[in-house]
Amino acid sequence: MARRKKKPEAPANHERWMVSYADFVTLLFAVFVTLFAMSQTDKRKVEEVIASMRESFGYAKSSSVSKVNIMDTTEMQSVPSMKPQPMSRGPLQPTMPFTRDSRNKHHAGESDFKKARTALEAYLLKNGMQDKVSIEINRRGLVVSLKEAGFFDSGSAEIRVASYPLLAKVAESLSDYTNQIRVEGHTDNIPINTRAFPSNWELSTARATNILRHMVNYYKFGPEKLSATGYAEFRAVADNGTSEGRSRNRRVDIVVLSGEVERSEPENVALRDGQGGIPPTP
Repeated sequence: MARRKKKPEAPANHERWMVSYADFVTLLFAVFVTLFAMSQTDKRKVEEVIASMRESFGYAKSSSVSKVNIMDTTEMQSVPSMKPQPMSRGPLQPTMPFTRDSRNKHHAGESDFKKARTALEAYLLKNGMQDKVSIEINRRGLVVSLKEAGFFDSGSAEIRVASYPLLAKVAESLSDYTNQIRVEGHTDNIPINTRAFPSNWELSTARATNILRHMVNYYKFGPEKLSATGYAEFRAVADNGTSEGRSRNRRVDIVVLSGEVERSEPENVALRDGQGGIPPTP
């Protein structure tokens, strides 16, 4: 039996790498095509946006939006430099809401006190602020009580910025008068012992002084007509045994003195003999 002849082995194919290389090139081409497609934007929309921006910055509007050259930089102008405005440091300051002619100022009597009380009460009612200020007329004169809840934080003597408009209205209602004004601070009987206020004496005095300075600095009240004092908890108008009573006692009273009380002031007693001050009662 004849033996089969072995087929000669096929020579080794040294060009098989080209298949892998062709696959790699195809994939690389696909990647670049994808990147190119992703980089294309809607030129029409971009041109419309550029035209709109140019128009808003004062450039002349072109006759055809399609003629705008997206990469054109020859028409670009530098935006004027804007220096930042210095920010105000410190608390917000109230603006002057009114001006008064000094020639219109006069010494207020009971009828003037009634007019001021009516105007203030109408303002409080209109703005729902009856719980922040109370007004009364007594032998001492016109008493405008600023309650702590409307003007100060607990344990603080800094006037709340939110209370500036109401304080301006109070100042406006009193600005026509030449009467002497006392600003009196009061607290409840709960002790305070902080670094700023070792006792209620310091707290009540500081609150009164801050209201006085506010009136002089921003509403041009004559400082020679004003005085400030603190009574702590010792001139209560309500029972400190209840929270409602303590709330009423925490206040700053602005007292526009009547002529009778003014004449009893020590400095005016010495001035009644024609040296100035409050004229004597006829």
